[in-house]
Amino acid sequence: MPVPAAARGCPHSRNPPMTSTLAMNGLEDAVNGVVQPVTDVVSKIVFYEIPVFGGIMWIVAWLVVAGIVFTVYFKGLQVRAFKVAYGILKTRGRDEDRDAPGEISQFQALMAACSATVGLGNIAGVAVAVTIGGPGAAFWMLVCGLLGMSLKFAECTLGVKYRERNEDGSFSGGPMHYLRKGLAERGLAGLGKVLAAGFAPILIVFGLAGGVMFQTNQSVAQLQNVTGGEDGALGGSATTLLIGIALAAIIGAVLFGGAKRIGAVVGKLVPAMGLIYVLACLMVLGANAGAIPGALGMIVREAFSFDAGVGGFIGVMFVGFMRAAFSSEAGLGAAPIVHASAKTRHPAKQGLVAMLGPFIDTVVICSMTALAIIIANPASYAAAQESGDAVGVTLTSDAFATALPWFPYVLALAVCLFAISTAVTWSFYGQKGWEDMFGRGRAAGALYKAIVVACAVLGSVVTLTAVLDLADAVLFILAVINILGLYLMAPVVKAELKDYMRFRAAARARAEAPAAERIDAGAAEDLDKV
Repeated sequence: MPVPAAARGCPHSRNPPMTSTLAMNGLEDAVNGVVQPVTDVVSKIVFYEIPVFGGIMWIVAWLVVAGIVFTVYFKGLQVRAFKVAYGILKTRGRDEDRDAPGEISQFQALMAACSATVGLGNIAGVAVAVTIGGPGAAFWMLVCGLLGMSLKFAECTLGVKYRERNEDGSFSGGPMHYLRKGLAERGLAGLGKVLAAGFAPILIVFGLAGGVMFQTNQSVAQLQNVTGGEDGALGGSATTLLIGIALAAIIGAVLFGGAKRIGAVVGKLVPAMGLIYVLACLMVLGANAGAIPGALGMIVREAFSFDAGVGGFIGVMFVGFMRAAFSSEAGLGAAPIVHASAKTRHPAKQGLVAMLGPFIDTVVICSMTALAIIIANPASYAAAQESGDAVGVTLTSDAFATALPWFPYVLALAVCLFAISTAVTWSFYGQKGWEDMFGRGRAAGALYKAIVVACAVLGSVVTLTAVLDLADAVLFILAVINILGLYLMAPVVKAELKDYMRFRAAARARAEAPAAERIDAGAAEDLDKV
């Protein structure tokens, strides 16, 4: 039996818009009827539970083990190089040459990648995790977020190293490129071609279904929920369609602008909405400051509780791991696609910037959300735990509303804006998969963008549950393909890291040298760049 999306802690816990025309219902039933058998088979494979400790999803174990392996392999890079990564981000690439290859700044690349992960998954998915797994799940979610930083570093370093400059000056990168080119360098050209060929179509499927249709679907649903529901101002089917068309127009306009416009939009939108959400979290936590020490103690205590035996302990751990895996997308191979467009001469430098993504998304935002849910409305949280229902965004909204009565309206706005940024970024990811399969011709590009716009409108008026569940499942097939490639190319990543660290050390020594020596060293560096 397929694992329901809500039970997996996935953001795709369905909250359908309130359209009820017979035509739309007939379309939903027809599409779901065709796709459901495929969804059942794929979900059974991807979300199969190993029958130990009450059941452990093998795909979650695959991601967690990879995070541990790469953390050890890079000697705790996410800790020892965190200050370096933050320093790069803080300068916004000002230490990078203006003529460095790329289309967007390092900061814009990070924000674009974060736009695909920060949003409804943090708001709804965290509530699901702490409801099903208890407060202890928040601790393991944080641990997995830290482990995921090493995966994000590795894949995004490769994304920049093996990127390609297109005829129009734009850049293309990601697993389709580094699997094909990187494995060929290691004498595994055949395997690289097979893995790259399998990655692209899956990327397109999730980009259109999970990345576009689901996001517009939830935007419409949230707007309807805060305006009176089915009988409210936005409850009619015609109004729903108009909202969908408006969202599709916005997504299409940004997507048609390419990586530069995407970077410009999400570079402003994501920090602004992220700041608003974090400030709301801080206000809720501030209003309940006295309960924070007890809540933190409860999180740690229940994370290591054996009251339900070893199986219960492992179960709580994997609920947290699962939520973090869905939230950060570390190891899935999506983020390298947009990081490949960053202006930089050093692949590992962008990898370090990318490493901050899981920290922002999972360690900071998800952890703050979990803490707010646990302490802000104990009665609502206890009722959700007792019922065992994966209530998602409702629980988060209820918790915040105790301190901020107006928060549901802010939440609706945040969901819509994050949904737009997520849809735009995933459309861009899907576009790169499309180009890998069908080329960069004008007709092929126009067809893909037309499909994106159509999916945005369709997603606003129907909830194709089977399609979205299938998208959830195939998304994690990307992790199997991508992480296999990361294992095989780990030495390449380590070599790039050593090269960049040597460059940093030389630059620092040059900056501290007498003026005459600095001139000579700078001339030598310019010669190396030619």
